[in-house]
Amino acid sequence: MDPRAMRRLGKSTLNVTVLGLGGAPLGDFYARLPEAEALATITAAYDHGLRLFDTAPLYGNGLSEHRFGHVLRRLPHDFVLCTKVGRHLLPAPPERIDRAGFTGGLNMRCVVDYSYDGTLRAIDQSFQRLGIERIDVLHIHDVDVWTHGDAYELRFREAIEGAYRALHELREQGVVGAIGVGVNETAPLMRFAAHGDFDCFMLAGRYTLLEHTALDDLLPLCAAKGIGILTAGPYNSGILASGAVPGAKYNYRDAPPEIMDRVARIEAVCRRHAVPLPAAALQFPLGHPAVVAMVPGAVSPSEVERNIALISHPIPPDLWGELKHEGLLRPDAPTPG
Repeated sequence: MDPRAMRRLGKSTLNVTVLGLGGAPLGDFYARLPEAEALATITAAYDHGLRLFDTAPLYGNGLSEHRFGHVLRRLPHDFVLCTKVGRHLLPAPPERIDRAGFTGGLNMRCVVDYSYDGTLRAIDQSFQRLGIERIDVLHIHDVDVWTHGDAYELRFREAIEGAYRALHELREQGVVGAIGVGVNETAPLMRFAAHGDFDCFMLAGRYTLLEHTALDDLLPLCAAKGIGILTAGPYNSGILASGAVPGAKYNYRDAPPEIMDRVARIEAVCRRHAVPLPAAALQFPLGHPAVVAMVPGAVSPSEVERNIALISHPIPPDLWGELKHEGLLRPDAPTPG
Protein backbone atom coordinates (compact mmCIF):
# COMPACT_ATOMS: atom_id res chain seq x y z
CA MET A 1 0.00 0.00 0.00
CA ASP A 2 1.45 3.35 -1.05
CA PRO A 3 1.27 5.78 1.90
CA ARG A 4 1.50 8.73 -0.51
CA ALA A 5 -1.41 7.64 -2.70
CA MET A 6 -4.16 10.26 -2.81
CA ARG A 7 -7.82 9.68 -2.06
CA ARG A 8 -10.80 12.03 -2.15
CA LEU A 9 -12.04 13.01 1.31
CA GLY A 10 -15.71 12.13 1.30
CA LYS A 11 -17.97 14.62 -0.45
CA SER A 12 -15.39 17.41 -0.34
CA THR A 13 -13.02 18.44 -3.13
CA LEU A 14 -10.00 17.72 -0.90
CA ASN A 15 -7.53 14.94 -1.62
CA VAL A 16 -5.48 13.39 1.18
CA THR A 17 -2.68 10.86 1.39
CA VAL A 18 -3.58 7.38 2.61
CA LEU A 19 -1.24 7.94 5.58
CA GLY A 20 -1.34 11.07 7.70
CA LEU A 21 0.17 12.33 10.94
CA GLY A 22 -1.93 12.60 14.09
CA GLY A 23 -1.09 15.39 16.50
CA ALA A 24 -2.10 14.17 19.97
CA PRO A 25 1.39 12.87 20.88
CA LEU A 26 2.87 16.17 19.67
CA GLY A 27 0.90 17.87 22.44
CA ASP A 28 2.97 16.02 25.05
CA PHE A 29 0.44 13.24 25.50
CA TYR A 30 2.65 10.35 26.56
CA ALA A 31 5.65 12.39 27.66
CA ARG A 32 7.08 15.89 27.46
CA LEU A 33 8.51 16.05 23.97
CA PRO A 34 11.52 18.28 23.25
CA GLU A 35 10.51 21.06 20.89
CA ALA A 36 13.18 20.22 18.34
CA GLU A 37 12.06 16.57 18.22
CA ALA A 38 8.41 17.56 17.76
CA LEU A 39 9.18 19.94 14.91
CA ALA A 40 11.49 17.38 13.29
CA THR A 41 8.67 14.82 13.39
CA ILE A 42 6.29 17.08 11.47
CA THR A 43 9.04 18.01 9.03
CA ALA A 44 9.87 14.34 8.44
CA ALA A 45 6.23 13.54 7.67
CA TYR A 46 6.09 16.31 5.07
CA ASP A 47 9.48 15.45 3.59
CA HIS A 48 8.39 11.82 3.19
CA GLY A 49 5.35 12.91 1.16
CA LEU A 50 2.57 12.75 3.75
CA ARG A 51 0.00 15.47 3.13
CA LEU A 52 -2.59 14.96 5.87
CA PHE A 53 -2.10 16.49 9.32
CA ASP A 54 -4.54 16.39 12.24
CA THR A 55 -4.45 18.40 15.45
CA ALA A 56 -6.83 19.95 18.03
CA PRO A 57 -6.89 22.62 20.75
CA LEU A 58 -7.17 19.83 23.34
CA TYR A 59 -3.80 18.33 22.40
CA GLY A 60 -1.50 19.87 24.97
CA ASN A 61 -3.91 22.78 25.47
CA GLY A 62 -2.83 24.35 22.20
CA LEU A 63 0.75 23.07 22.05
CA SER A 64 0.13 20.64 19.18
CA GLU A 65 -1.44 23.38 17.04
CA HIS A 66 1.51 25.69 17.78
CA ARG A 67 3.97 23.03 16.68
CA PHE A 68 2.15 22.17 13.47
CA GLY A 69 1.85 25.83 12.60
CA HIS A 70 5.54 26.48 13.27
CA VAL A 71 6.50 23.93 10.60
CA LEU A 72 3.64 24.03 8.11
CA ARG A 73 3.30 27.80 7.75
CA ARG A 74 6.71 27.87 6.07
CA LEU A 75 5.78 25.23 3.49
CA PRO A 76 3.61 25.29 0.35
CA HIS A 77 0.00 24.65 1.32
CA ASP A 78 -0.21 21.44 -0.70
CA PHE A 79 -1.41 19.51 2.37
CA VAL A 80 -4.72 19.04 4.18
CA LEU A 81 -4.75 20.43 7.72
CA CYS A 82 -7.46 19.35 10.15
CA THR A 83 -8.23 20.79 13.54
CA LYS A 84 -11.25 20.67 15.84
CA VAL A 85 -13.85 22.76 17.64
CA GLY A 86 -15.70 22.32 20.91
CA ARG A 87 -13.13 23.84 23.25
CA HIS A 88 -11.59 27.28 23.53
CA LEU A 89 -8.59 28.09 25.69
CA LEU A 90 -8.02 30.56 28.51
CA PRO A 91 -4.72 31.35 30.24
CA ALA A 92 -4.55 29.91 33.74
CA PRO A 93 -2.02 29.22 36.49
CA PRO A 94 -0.67 25.65 36.35
CA GLU A 95 -2.53 24.56 39.48
CA ARG A 96 -5.91 25.33 37.85
CA ILE A 97 -5.26 23.43 34.63
CA ASP A 98 -6.85 20.09 33.80
CA ARG A 99 -4.42 18.57 31.31
CA ALA A 100 -6.89 15.81 30.31
CA GLY A 101 -4.27 13.08 30.53
CA PHE A 102 -1.55 15.03 28.72
CA THR A 103 1.83 15.04 30.43
CA GLY A 104 2.78 18.56 29.39
CA GLY A 105 1.40 21.30 27.17
CA LEU A 106 0.73 25.00 27.47
CA ASN A 107 -0.53 26.72 30.60
CA MET A 108 -4.01 27.12 29.18
CA ARG A 109 -7.37 25.93 30.47
CA CYS A 110 -9.74 24.17 28.08
CA VAL A 111 -13.34 25.38 28.23
CA VAL A 112 -15.86 23.00 26.66
CA ASP A 113 -18.18 25.03 24.44
CA TYR A 114 -20.15 23.75 21.43
CA SER A 115 -22.19 26.94 21.03
CA TYR A 116 -22.22 28.97 17.83
CA ASP A 117 -20.23 31.85 19.31
CA GLY A 118 -17.93 29.52 21.19
CA THR A 119 -17.16 27.65 17.99
CA LEU A 120 -16.22 30.83 16.14
CA ARG A 121 -14.05 31.83 19.08
CA ALA A 122 -12.28 28.45 19.02
CA ILE A 123 -11.63 28.75 15.28
CA ASP A 124 -10.21 32.27 15.65
CA GLN A 125 -7.87 30.99 18.35
CA SER A 126 -6.77 28.04 16.18
CA PHE A 127 -5.94 30.38 13.31
CA GLN A 128 -3.79 32.43 15.69
CA ARG A 129 -1.95 29.39 17.08
CA LEU A 130 -1.39 27.86 13.66
CA GLY A 131 -0.47 31.10 11.92
CA ILE A 132 -1.79 29.64 8.67
CA GLU A 133 -4.34 31.39 6.48
CA ARG A 134 -6.38 28.26 5.73
CA ILE A 135 -7.71 25.39 7.80
CA ASP A 136 -8.92 22.68 5.44
CA VAL A 137 -11.06 20.49 7.73
CA LEU A 138 -12.88 21.33 10.96
CA HIS A 139 -14.20 18.53 13.15
CA ILE A 140 -16.63 18.85 16.07
CA HIS A 141 -14.60 17.18 18.80
CA ASP A 142 -15.51 14.63 21.48
CA VAL A 143 -19.30 14.80 21.51
CA ASP A 144 -19.58 11.33 23.04
CA VAL A 145 -20.46 9.50 26.24
CA TRP A 146 -16.79 8.71 26.90
CA THR A 147 -16.06 12.44 27.29
CA HIS A 148 -19.29 13.88 28.71
CA GLY A 149 -21.07 11.05 30.52
CA ASP A 150 -24.55 12.10 31.61
CA ALA A 151 -24.12 15.49 29.90
CA TYR A 152 -23.79 13.85 26.48
CA GLU A 153 -27.38 14.59 25.36
CA LEU A 154 -27.03 18.25 26.30
CA ARG A 155 -23.71 18.53 24.50
CA PHE A 156 -25.08 16.83 21.39
CA ARG A 157 -27.97 19.30 21.13
CA GLU A 158 -25.61 22.20 21.73
CA ALA A 159 -23.28 20.93 18.99
CA ILE A 160 -26.04 20.51 16.41
CA GLU A 161 -27.63 23.89 17.17
CA GLY A 162 -24.34 25.76 17.55
CA ALA A 163 -21.11 24.20 16.28
CA TYR A 164 -22.67 22.49 13.27
CA ARG A 165 -24.47 25.66 12.19
CA ALA A 166 -21.22 27.63 12.41
CA LEU A 167 -19.21 25.04 10.46
CA HIS A 168 -21.91 24.70 7.80
CA GLU A 169 -21.86 28.46 7.22
CA LEU A 170 -18.06 28.55 7.02
CA ARG A 171 -18.08 25.75 4.46
CA GLU A 172 -20.71 27.58 2.41
CA GLN A 173 -18.52 30.70 2.52
CA GLY A 174 -15.47 28.73 1.37
CA VAL A 175 -13.55 29.42 4.59
CA VAL A 176 -13.15 25.67 5.22
CA GLY A 177 -13.06 22.84 2.69
CA ALA A 178 -14.77 20.11 4.71
CA ILE A 179 -16.57 19.62 8.01
CA GLY A 180 -16.81 16.56 10.18
CA VAL A 181 -16.94 15.06 13.66
CA GLY A 182 -14.12 13.43 15.61
CA VAL A 183 -14.99 10.98 18.40
CA ASN A 184 -14.10 7.63 19.97
CA GLU A 185 -17.58 6.06 19.61
CA THR A 186 -19.70 5.02 16.64
CA ALA A 187 -23.18 5.84 18.01
CA PRO A 188 -22.70 9.64 18.07
CA LEU A 189 -21.53 9.56 14.44
CA MET A 190 -24.75 7.78 13.46
CA ARG A 191 -26.71 10.60 15.09
CA PHE A 192 -24.64 13.36 13.51
CA ALA A 193 -25.08 11.74 10.09
CA ALA A 194 -28.85 11.85 10.60
CA HIS A 195 -28.91 15.49 11.74
CA GLY A 196 -26.42 17.19 9.44
CA ASP A 197 -24.58 17.23 6.15
CA PHE A 198 -21.00 16.14 6.84
CA ASP A 199 -18.08 15.46 4.50
CA CYS A 200 -16.07 13.23 6.81
CA PHE A 201 -15.78 11.69 10.25
CA MET A 202 -12.69 10.88 12.31
CA LEU A 203 -13.13 7.65 14.27
CA ALA A 204 -10.48 6.70 16.83
CA GLY A 205 -9.95 3.13 17.97
CA ARG A 206 -13.34 1.73 17.01
CA TYR A 207 -12.58 0.09 13.68
CA THR A 208 -9.45 -1.98 14.13
CA LEU A 209 -8.20 -5.55 13.91
CA LEU A 210 -9.86 -6.04 17.31
CA GLU A 211 -13.10 -4.08 16.88
CA HIS A 212 -15.42 -4.56 13.92
CA THR A 213 -18.84 -3.37 15.13
CA ALA A 214 -18.63 -0.31 12.85
CA LEU A 215 -19.31 -2.76 10.01
CA ASP A 216 -22.88 -3.20 11.26
CA ASP A 217 -24.18 0.32 10.76
CA LEU A 218 -21.72 3.22 10.67
CA LEU A 219 -19.52 2.19 7.74
CA PRO A 220 -22.41 1.13 5.46
CA LEU A 221 -24.18 4.42 6.26
CA CYS A 222 -21.05 6.48 5.50
CA ALA A 223 -20.47 4.59 2.26
CA ALA A 224 -24.08 5.30 1.22
CA LYS A 225 -23.90 8.99 2.16
CA GLY A 226 -20.43 9.60 0.77
CA ILE A 227 -18.97 10.46 4.18
CA GLY A 228 -15.24 9.72 4.23
CA ILE A 229 -13.81 8.07 7.34
CA LEU A 230 -10.42 9.03 8.75
CA THR A 231 -9.30 6.33 11.17
CA ALA A 232 -7.05 6.92 14.16
CA GLY A 233 -5.99 4.89 17.16
CA PRO A 234 -5.22 1.80 15.03
CA TYR A 235 -3.46 0.04 17.90
CA ASN A 236 -6.32 0.32 20.42
CA SER A 237 -3.98 2.44 22.59
CA GLY A 238 -1.08 0.01 22.42
CA ILE A 239 -1.69 -3.72 22.27
CA LEU A 240 -1.83 -3.98 18.46
CA ALA A 241 1.60 -2.33 18.35
CA SER A 242 3.28 -4.08 21.27
CA GLY A 243 1.55 -7.43 20.94
CA ALA A 244 0.25 -9.49 23.86
CA VAL A 245 3.12 -8.71 26.23
CA PRO A 246 2.82 -8.16 30.00
CA GLY A 247 1.45 -4.70 30.67
CA ALA A 248 0.02 -4.27 27.15
CA LYS A 249 -2.62 -1.54 27.02
CA TYR A 250 -6.10 -1.77 25.55
CA ASN A 251 -8.27 1.36 25.61
CA TYR A 252 -5.75 3.02 27.93
CA ARG A 253 -5.94 0.28 30.55
CA ASP A 254 -4.17 -3.02 31.09
CA ALA A 255 -5.55 -5.43 28.50
CA PRO A 256 -7.94 -8.03 29.97
CA PRO A 257 -7.18 -11.75 29.50
CA GLU A 258 -9.65 -12.25 26.64
CA ILE A 259 -8.05 -9.41 24.64
CA MET A 260 -4.55 -10.71 25.39
CA ASP A 261 -5.58 -14.13 24.10
CA ARG A 262 -7.18 -12.78 20.94
CA VAL A 263 -4.17 -10.62 20.11
CA ALA A 264 -1.80 -13.54 20.73
CA ARG A 265 -3.79 -15.58 18.20
CA ILE A 266 -3.71 -12.73 15.67
CA GLU A 267 0.04 -12.42 16.22
CA ALA A 268 0.51 -16.11 15.52
CA VAL A 269 -1.26 -15.79 12.17
CA CYS A 270 0.84 -12.73 11.29
CA ARG A 271 4.05 -14.60 12.10
CA ARG A 272 3.06 -17.46 9.83
CA HIS A 273 2.81 -14.96 6.97
CA ALA A 274 5.93 -12.96 7.95
CA VAL A 275 3.86 -9.82 8.56
CA PRO A 276 4.46 -7.55 11.59
CA LEU A 277 1.33 -7.24 13.73
CA PRO A 278 1.32 -3.40 13.57
CA ALA A 279 1.51 -3.56 9.76
CA ALA A 280 -1.70 -5.58 9.69
CA ALA A 281 -3.25 -3.20 12.21
CA LEU A 282 -2.40 -0.10 10.16
CA GLN A 283 -3.56 -1.54 6.86
CA PHE A 284 -6.72 -3.45 7.79
CA PRO A 285 -9.14 -0.49 8.19
CA LEU A 286 -8.09 0.90 4.80
CA GLY A 287 -9.71 -2.06 3.09
CA HIS A 288 -13.19 -0.64 3.65
CA PRO A 289 -14.40 1.64 0.84
CA ALA A 290 -15.64 4.26 3.32
CA VAL A 291 -12.21 4.57 4.96
CA VAL A 292 -10.09 7.22 3.25
CA ALA A 293 -6.94 7.44 5.37
CA MET A 294 -5.16 6.27 8.48
CA VAL A 295 -3.88 8.98 10.84
CA PRO A 296 -1.58 7.53 13.52
CA GLY A 297 0.50 9.69 15.80
CA ALA A 298 4.28 9.82 16.04
CA VAL A 299 6.82 11.48 18.34
CA SER A 300 10.00 11.21 16.28
CA PRO A 301 11.13 11.12 12.66
CA SER A 302 11.96 7.42 13.13
CA GLU A 303 8.35 6.71 14.15
CA VAL A 304 7.11 8.48 11.02
CA GLU A 305 9.46 6.31 8.96
CA ARG A 306 8.29 3.21 10.82
CA ASN A 307 4.63 4.01 10.05
CA ILE A 308 5.52 4.46 6.38
CA ALA A 309 7.37 1.11 6.35
CA LEU A 310 4.48 -0.68 8.10
CA ILE A 311 1.78 0.64 5.80
CA SER A 312 3.98 -0.23 2.81
CA HIS A 313 4.70 -3.78 4.01
CA PRO A 314 3.33 -6.39 1.58
CA ILE A 315 0.50 -8.42 3.09
CA PRO A 316 -0.56 -11.58 1.28
CA PRO A 317 -4.34 -12.07 0.87
CA ASP A 318 -3.95 -15.43 2.62
CA LEU A 319 -3.29 -13.63 5.92
CA TRP A 320 -6.72 -12.00 5.87
CA GLY A 321 -8.24 -15.30 4.78
CA GLU A 322 -6.67 -17.18 7.68
CA LEU A 323 -7.78 -14.53 10.19
CA LYS A 324 -11.34 -14.96 8.94
CA HIS A 325 -11.07 -18.76 9.00
CA GLU A 326 -9.85 -18.62 12.62
CA GLY A 327 -12.74 -16.37 13.65
CA LEU A 328 -10.38 -13.47 14.35
CA LEU A 329 -11.78 -11.26 11.60
CA ARG A 330 -15.40 -10.97 10.56
CA PRO A 331 -16.24 -12.79 7.34
CA ASP A 332 -17.84 -9.64 5.90
CA ALA A 333 -14.87 -7.37 6.66
CA PRO A 334 -13.42 -5.87 3.46
CA THR A 335 -9.65 -6.23 3.34
CA PRO A 336 -6.92 -4.35 1.48
CA GLY A 337 -5.64 -5.64 -1.83
